[in-house]
Amino acid sequence: MVTSFISHELKAFWRSKNTGKSIAIRVVMGLLILYLFINVLAAGFFLDKILEQLYPNEELVIPFCGIILIYFLFDLLMRLQFQELPTLRVQPYLHLPITRNFLVKYLALSASLSVFNLWPFVLFLPFVFKVIAPDSGAIIVLAFVVSIAGFTVFNNYLALYLKRKSNINGWVFLISAAVLALIITGDYLWHIISLRAISYAFFGKLLTMPAMVLLPVILGLAMYYLNFLYLKQNLYLEDLTAHKVSSYKSSTDIPFLSRFGSVGDLAANEIKLVLRNKRSRSALVMGLFFMFYGLIFYSNSHYHGDGYKVFAGMFMTGIFIINYGQFMFGWQASHFDGLLVNKISFADFIKAKYLLFTTISTVFFILTTPYVYFGWRVLITHFIMYLWNIGVNTTMVLYFANRNFKRLDLSKGAAFNWEGVGATQWILSLPLMITPFVIYGPFALLKHPNIGLALIAAIGLAGVLTRNYWVKVLETDYRTKRYQIAEGFRNK
Repeated sequence: MVTSFISHELKAFWRSKNTGKSIAIRVVMGLLILYLFINVLAAGFFLDKILEQLYPNEELVIPFCGIILIYFLFDLLMRLQFQELPTLRVQPYLHLPITRNFLVKYLALSASLSVFNLWPFVLFLPFVFKVIAPDSGAIIVLAFVVSIAGFTVFNNYLALYLKRKSNINGWVFLISAAVLALIITGDYLWHIISLRAISYAFFGKLLTMPAMVLLPVILGLAMYYLNFLYLKQNLYLEDLTAHKVSSYKSSTDIPFLSRFGSVGDLAANEIKLVLRNKRSRSALVMGLFFMFYGLIFYSNSHYHGDGYKVFAGMFMTGIFIINYGQFMFGWQASHFDGLLVNKISFADFIKAKYLLFTTISTVFFILTTPYVYFGWRVLITHFIMYLWNIGVNTTMVLYFANRNFKRLDLSKGAAFNWEGVGATQWILSLPLMITPFVIYGPFALLKHPNIGLALIAAIGLAGVLTRNYWVKVLETDYRTKRYQIAEGFRNK
């Protein structure tokens, strides 16, 4: 039966009208993976030399045992962002004499065919056989190999479980990413914990207590079984539907957005779109990572001018507007025809976009307030660029949205995905990033930077206060291009 599943998936691939494009992408990805494989293999082969240079006063086994768990932590972070969910169209098989457990086992086991599962063996096993094997013997080597395999299985199925849960509730992904970021920050920035010490506490003990190998084995099996149960419980469409109906809440139940009526309802639905889909969610995650962008400038004495504060403030408070907004209205490409015939006012649709950008930009501005540690002028500049982003950049993004005719597939990841990217996106990024400096630059050269900052703030505030006027302008512009946009979105 497994061969039948594989045969059906191959036929579906070759019979797809996008086969040529898929093959080209797979060839490029294959070459990239081969290049990465060669680099990781070289790093694994010379890992003893690398550790000897980094830790000249320690036995090689000590830093080696200390980095394994750190690797798996970053591995989990990369899996959450890049690892694809294995899929199988189970509906055609549900009425056939195929057991439910067999379908679920096929889905669960096919998830192990990920290139992420190869890297730890390529990276760590050369060191184990070169350094640990001669001194410790075959049993200890076997314990290390099985432990690495156990943590690899655990990471594989934990990432898949979190991504599947995120498809239902986008907050799962954000909370998971935040926890990982706090763990990493707690070690490397705040020094509250030591990941290296925790890693050595386990892998160092393996040298004298190989029975501890049972811990990663149990963790891996438990996470596999948890995935198995989750897939089994959600195999049938009616199960999924029943679950969603019982736990459904109106989008206007979001306290902040409920006060905006239909506009708040539309904004809440778009927030769900952002959180539940891979590519849109990556725009939000990238924005959160940009919150550390100020550390590059403010902790370095070489970047002390106000121009750097303008640049950092614009990106940190407006990166979501730039990154997510450049594909507007491509995020709604799959149901854009429905918007054309729906009774929803397009003015409300535009206002919902404004509300979405304002809400997320406000959250990002609040997250940047700790940079006041570097001086009140930093915080004031961030606020000025926040006004610019919600008052000017939002309008510019929505103006260019009426000229974007490229659809997006929300189910696809963001890594190496150029779908929807065209000249419009490149043209859009230029005025978004350059315009503030066109205003600020002349005054900075004349030694009057405060006037430049005040002018940026005034223009941004004017954009916010005249938003209703710009909504009408954008609505009129949209009506002249709506059918052209819809026709572009229909081309797959």
